Amino acid sequence: MSILASYILPHPPLIIPQIGKGEERKIQKTIDSYEKIAKEIAEIKPDTIIITTPHSVMYSDYIHISPSKKAWGSFRDFGYGNITIDVEYDEELVREISEEAEREGIPAGTLGERDKNLDHGVMVPLFFVNKYYTDYKLVRISISGLSYLDHYKFGKCIGKVTNNKDNKVVFIGSGDLSHVLKAEGPYGFRKEGPIFDQEVTTIMKTGNFLELLKFDEDFCELAAECGLRSFIIMAGALDGKKVDSKLLSYEGPFGVGYAVASFLVRGNDKNRHFDEIFIKEEMERVEKLKKEEDEYVKLARKSLESYVMKGKIITRPDNLSPQLTKNRAGVFVSLNLDGKLRGCIGTISPARDCIADEIIYNAISAGTQDPRFNPVIEEELPRLTYSVDVLEEAERVKSLDELDPQEYGVIVSNGSRRGLLLPNLNGVDTVEKQLSIALQKAGISPKENYTIERFRVVRHK
Repeated sequence: MSILASYILPHPPLIIPQIGKGEERKIQKTIDSYEKIAKEIAEIKPDTIIITTPHSVMYSDYIHISPSKKAWGSFRDFGYGNITIDVEYDEELVREISEEAEREGIPAGTLGERDKNLDHGVMVPLFFVNKYYTDYKLVRISISGLSYLDHYKFGKCIGKVTNNKDNKVVFIGSGDLSHVLKAEGPYGFRKEGPIFDQEVTTIMKTGNFLELLKFDEDFCELAAECGLRSFIIMAGALDGKKVDSKLLSYEGPFGVGYAVASFLVRGNDKNRHFDEIFIKEEMERVEKLKKEEDEYVKLARKSLESYVMKGKIITRPDNLSPQLTKNRAGVFVSLNLDGKLRGCIGTISPARDCIADEIIYNAISAGTQDPRFNPVIEEELPRLTYSVDVLEEAERVKSLDELDPQEYGVIVSNGSRRGLLLPNLNGVDTVEKQLSIALQKAGISPKENYTIERFRVVRHK
């Protein structure tokens, strides 16, 4: 019977009267919407409720599905250990989702559980559901550091498995929106917060889940969002489905955005395979960019593509300009996939005969040796964008006033430990943040003595 309805629900513990102690009345619209949805779920009488939560165990490269037969949780961390939730897991559905993800090459499953207890991202929604209906089993799924597209594809695995079952299923995407809506809020104010919330709530109204995949990760980090990946898994589970979308409420009096939305399934729609649309649009965008690439970027692309597809390191082409073949410099090659960093490796000072050779080898390293990422695979190549930074000579800095993260990169050093950060990076808008990241990369404590050098780059995109 597949998924009959999906909901986006926030999870502020203070919405529970015992915890809120009257403060919950400031989000009365959220409470009213919650009550409406809880009653709607009770009318559906689902056999299984699937919940995605940002507050279960989270890995950078693995989507965790909670195992075992049962689980328990309380609001002890919020001062109310007497408020508890007990659930029984749908072990069969958990197994089938894990197996389907493995078949599709999505790193997801039940490995690596660190805390069996339910988190508040699950318990708050279930607190309301359980007031009206308890005859269900649960599937609890965490989010990860994987790309938005990977989360959507994982959601498709859920949709495929549930489509082949007779059980009635309801999906809840648990998540708050921005946490930086007000200066007096717990996390302060950033202009990205209200913009993020406005864009996400518009998506909730229209049901245009394609736009969820287009968010810039650096923008989302500045917006301090909570639930986007949770919502994207939900969207993937509804892939190819026609839905009635409704934004029931939105509030943010405490500086955190709380949105409640419903998506009732009304059949199939061949025009709602949003991952396919996104990939097609990305490939078209990259093809346009490729026509504008200069010889530095073309060389990086050619080098990595040859290595990934043929296992060969290209020889230096004969038709390169003297700037590439006669000059020596440190070079960094950065890769981006679907708007997210996919690899970055470089040399602080020249290690090869010329800039061209630095590009050839560093492009391969960026795609295959960056320890933060798995090696690039062939199917990713058409969507990759490249940038090549040629470093100018570094100079010693005597005062922080000489630094500017938009104009200069930095190198911090203590003995053999060195950390470099390129200039003009998204999200790195202060000298303090630039130095903090560079020190972390070098493994140098801010309390240690270290030297600072600055450098300019010529960036080719």
